[in-house]
Amino acid sequence: MEFVKPELEYAELLPLIIVLGGACVGVALEAFLPRGTRRLPQVGLALVTVVAALVATVVVGIGLDDHTGAAGGEGRGLVGAMGSIVVDGPTVYLWGLLLVFALGGVALFAEQRLEGGVSAFTGQAAALPGSENEREASTRGLEHTEVYPLLLFAVAGMLLFPASGDLLTMFVALEILSLPLYLLCGLARRRRLLSQEAAMKYFLLGAFASGFFLYGAALVYGYAGTVNFAGINEAVRAGSANHGLLLAGIGLLAVGLLFKIGAAPFQAWTPDVYQGAPTAVTAFMSAGTKVAAFGALLRLLYVAFGGERWSWQPMLWVIAIASMVLGAVLSVVQTDVKRMLAYSSIAHTGFILVGVLGVQSAGELADGQYTSLEGVLFYLTTYGFATLAAFALVTLVRDAGGESTGYDHWAGLGRRSPLTAGAFAVLLLSMAGIPLTAGFVGKWAVFTSAMSAGAWPVVFVAIASSVVGAWVYVRHIRLMFFTDGDGRSVGTVTRPSVLTTGTIAVGVVLTVALGVVPGPVLDLVTTAGDFIR
Repeated sequence: MEFVKPELEYAELLPLIIVLGGACVGVALEAFLPRGTRRLPQVGLALVTVVAALVATVVVGIGLDDHTGAAGGEGRGLVGAMGSIVVDGPTVYLWGLLLVFALGGVALFAEQRLEGGVSAFTGQAAALPGSENEREASTRGLEHTEVYPLLLFAVAGMLLFPASGDLLTMFVALEILSLPLYLLCGLARRRRLLSQEAAMKYFLLGAFASGFFLYGAALVYGYAGTVNFAGINEAVRAGSANHGLLLAGIGLLAVGLLFKIGAAPFQAWTPDVYQGAPTAVTAFMSAGTKVAAFGALLRLLYVAFGGERWSWQPMLWVIAIASMVLGAVLSVVQTDVKRMLAYSSIAHTGFILVGVLGVQSAGELADGQYTSLEGVLFYLTTYGFATLAAFALVTLVRDAGGESTGYDHWAGLGRRSPLTAGAFAVLLLSMAGIPLTAGFVGKWAVFTSAMSAGAWPVVFVAIASSVVGAWVYVRHIRLMFFTDGDGRSVGTVTRPSVLTTGTIAVGVVLTVALGVVPGPVLDLVTTAGDFIR
């Protein structure tokens, strides 16, 4: 057997290498620095790592045209790491988006002014809730600075997920992405039992979903004789007598990915985890995980199983409708802001899946319409900024016990803090899809793409679900501006540091700007092109 020397395209893979290297350095800092001196080096390292990776991503994107045709197929870019990682236009766009969200995540993780001078993360994760050890750690102001290398490892998994060129790499990325998040969800300083319950639910259900994904990969390998997406695509187009094996594999792979995006009927973890996790983790996870998982889902369906579109498309019809209806209806009965945003996330997952059902080729569309990939990328951009800023605002409303997420605590917030309530109202209006907000343009892009593909029944359900969701958002705006609190349970707005303020400001400004002037970002997603096939 002849040995083949592996070759890596270090320049094109530099963003991934930087993030993984920064995470490893963060682990070394935890090992060698005294506990009381770790925070500033860890925060600085995380910020420098993410910014450096973002700069490297821009450089890779600028030089992407030099690799046009290198893959021998559609799209521009290259297949690197011996066929395991694909760096093309959509990959680079998703990398940039994820790294921007990671910057917001680092800023929210580093916030210390909201808990009496300490962070929102527990000082002793191994201590039993309510025990003497936990009280002692809290009194000493200890915190787990391991959250920063865990964040970087999660970001590395998110970057690798949509760039995977085969099923094994995608599974590795799925685990690198998931395992740090399982830990981060259980590290809340307040409501420790709720946080630990959230982490346990997320871990157990995530483990089952990973098992489904791996079993699906085995079945697809049995059908195609390869785990490489290009090879699977060739086998699908060539046809085989084992068509049932292929369909079973697609179904099991879909379970693993649909779990990560929080689509029905695999959404059960979302409300509990969003509510129980530290809100900074919820903010980062809600934006980053959805972007990475949708990128992976699109690559899997469009590249590996593009020739089997008529088999998986009906499944997505059902899942999109179920996600929109369930998310919109159950958000009506919520009395907690974080749970309301969680069910809103499920509904938005359905809206994005509507875009996945759209026309894939630009040549099949009329002028002014966008392909399914372009519509989904733009929607992920608008939703990511809105949800990141929304959860950042949730951290500001507090009472003596910590964050006040109950509806009654938000009553009359517009009178006590009109700026905070106004910013939250703008984000809710965008999620509702009101014109002159980014959410309206995002929904228009995915709905028109789906209509062009003949999926008008799904679009009809999406419009009806949007109306129900708009009522939920407007009801909360009315609660903040036109309802008086009872004087006992109202929450107060704390003054955040420049880190949280900057995250909120960027999210709100971009939400408005992309609604008024969406052209530059729409042009950017169009320029990103298509996946390498």
